[in-house]
Amino acid sequence: MPDSDPLPHGEPAIRTIAMPADANPAGDIFGGWIMAQMDLAAGNVAARRARGRCVTVSVDRINFLSPVYVGDEVTLYAHVIETGRTSMRIHVEAWRRSRDGEDRIKVTQATFAFVALDQGRRPRALPPAPPAET
Repeated sequence: MPDSDPLPHGEPAIRTIAMPADANPAGDIFGGWIMAQMDLAAGNVAARRARGRCVTVSVDRINFLSPVYVGDEVTLYAHVIETGRTSMRIHVEAWRRSRDGEDRIKVTQATFAFVALDQGRRPRALPPAPPAET
């Protein structure tokens, strides 16, 4: 069932094309492929916010709303929704657009938790937020 949001939330973090290798024999894109793209998008946002290495520690409530098909353009939008001392929560939405159309449809969403790591791979404090985030 499609989501009622008319527009994506957050900034585009990744845009890619769903390819045949990402699909089952019926031509539907695997949910695991979409989850991996979402993790990449969230990790991109986390690394920018933390200004360094981060690790995924959990994913909360991934909801698949609509299928993705081979050839669809998939755009992942992500934004930080909460920060702690070493951690942050990032909401990710995946939207699809068919190759021959302009309509965008939200296909899934989830919230990812990340922890910033130091060079020894131990949790480290997040740097102060940039002025635009305060």
